[in-house]
Amino acid sequence: MTSLRTFQSEIDQIHHRELAKQRAQAAADRAKADKDSSSKKAAGKASHARKESTDAADASKGSIVGKEPLASGDGDATTLSDIDERLQTLLLSRLPENLEKARNLIASLLTRNRGEYVFRIGAHPSATKLFAGQVSNEKEEWQGAPCTAEELDIIVQETQAAVDELGGKTSTLFESRTDHSRAALLLRLPPPDVALTPEVRCAVVGNVDSGKSTTLGVLTRGALDDGRGRARVSLFRHKHEVESGRTSSVGMEILGFGPTGKPILPPTAHSTDPETIRREKMGWEEISRQASKIISFSDLAGHERYLKTTLYGLTSGSPSCVILIVGGNAGLIGMSKEHLAIALALSVPVVVCITKIDMTPPNILEKTVEQVSKILRSPGCRKTPVFVKSMETAVAVAQAFGKERLAPVFQTSNVTGEGLDFLRTFLNLLPASESDTEKFITDQPLEYCVTEVYSVPYVGTVVDGIVNSGSIKAGDAVLFGPDSNGNFHATSVKSIERKRARVPSAEAGQCVSLALKRVRRTEVRKGMVLVHKTETPPRAVRQFEGQVLILYHNTTLQRNYQAMLHCGAVRQTVRIISMDHPQGILRTGDRATVTFEFISHPEYIKEGMKLLFREGKTKGLGVITRLL
Repeated sequence: MTSLRTFQSEIDQIHHRELAKQRAQAAADRAKADKDSSSKKAAGKASHARKESTDAADASKGSIVGKEPLASGDGDATTLSDIDERLQTLLLSRLPENLEKARNLIASLLTRNRGEYVFRIGAHPSATKLFAGQVSNEKEEWQGAPCTAEELDIIVQETQAAVDELGGKTSTLFESRTDHSRAALLLRLPPPDVALTPEVRCAVVGNVDSGKSTTLGVLTRGALDDGRGRARVSLFRHKHEVESGRTSSVGMEILGFGPTGKPILPPTAHSTDPETIRREKMGWEEISRQASKIISFSDLAGHERYLKTTLYGLTSGSPSCVILIVGGNAGLIGMSKEHLAIALALSVPVVVCITKIDMTPPNILEKTVEQVSKILRSPGCRKTPVFVKSMETAVAVAQAFGKERLAPVFQTSNVTGEGLDFLRTFLNLLPASESDTEKFITDQPLEYCVTEVYSVPYVGTVVDGIVNSGSIKAGDAVLFGPDSNGNFHATSVKSIERKRARVPSAEAGQCVSLALKRVRRTEVRKGMVLVHKTETPPRAVRQFEGQVLILYHNTTLQRNYQAMLHCGAVRQTVRIISMDHPQGILRTGDRATVTFEFISHPEYIKEGMKLLFREGKTKGLGVITRLL
């Protein structure tokens, strides 16, 4: 019986290997196309074009090389503290040439880190001790160059002056003037336009009645809840949701942070009238214009009946992290465990948020905290729970999150507002989703995944989705498909919107909406892809082979067994045609290479993509190894 841990590591290996192959193939195809086009042109023009393409390649290579050291340094705390120490020394000297050097260093750090950098001043406790809540005054446990309260003031003053010169803003995340004077400053450059605003995608999951919509309502609207569901009303999309208080669809909400790191909230944030809160909410365009960073939340359904919708939201939305909401009074029960298992299967980092701490008796809350810790540390999760009870911990855990197996745990109350500042600071400092170059790469052919389809009056058909690779501009000729016969059709992009604000183009990793020219609403469906118009359209697949592990099934799986497959934005029923298991049947914990067939129509999938399939309580996890 294969363990989930070994299978997941093998899946990741296959995924990375296939991705590298596809990227190398795309680069070779592009080089060949460039060569063919240049050979057709006149010799003078061709040499000029070759020179330009070489310069561009060198520039892009240079930019990647420029980014590399910091990307690797990001994971290594010592490298970051070295940069901070150097910056601290330069600023303290107050010599004009050193201040110039410091300004240049800050400019390069901001450029490489997509316009934001957390500058830590003074000696800081080691991350291990801080996360365990065991900070002591022993010198060996502190890192970085110590400084006095006066020196701290000088550094903050000089940093603000340097960042102001660059057109950015400085804000203090936390400051301590006790035994060890220290502080953390957020240095941020406002983005030139909405198209370049960094975005963090978060999926919010948890059991029914755990407080998902209420938490999002409080985070995005600013007004605290009344304990009777006032904060969640503005998030619901359907009448039956308002009546039952339960989310049944994927709700989208955004939280913007300004250049100073303050959340952008509506002016009526402190009103108590539910009608005013519902009516006076800020438009997405307004938030996008003011924001230097946007957090996009997918409010997913908690009820078992809507598991299909929740699964689709998790697989198609490419979230950077999953926020698991746990009711302090109920604990980790029902669908919470299911959602946690899915997040772990998809290798998405998890943040736990324990809500309702104002109404939960202390002994019950203690049990919930104990249960959450036990489950996170269990062999299935292998995560280190970090209880965030100070702003310093929130800042440190946001910087280490995703690189180490950490699971931050926040204890919040939507009625009193306790713990919400720590959660907001943590979200504000998370790295942008599009900065994940492992998943999204710009210098590859365009691939845009359709996750939603709308028909907008006086505009026509609008599709919403994520640019997986490449870039797209308004007016580009594209192919969309596959249709029920596996064919792709030509169209062009009329306009592009990001967070409901018009943008001229979009790059890999961004979530955008495209208005398509002369396309009927019925011709497009979820799971389709858009690619640039080429001589040879992509191939749609009806049958494929995958390595799978059965996580749970109450009896046995055999040939002709049907289940719902989730693979990226693709969601369709598949049938098992064959399997390489000696007995020809699969039980819980079995692993096999299985051949699947789509029931209704072919889909566009690629080798190395992760897949999940389920039918009732049956669950399987796997990876596509071969297209047939």
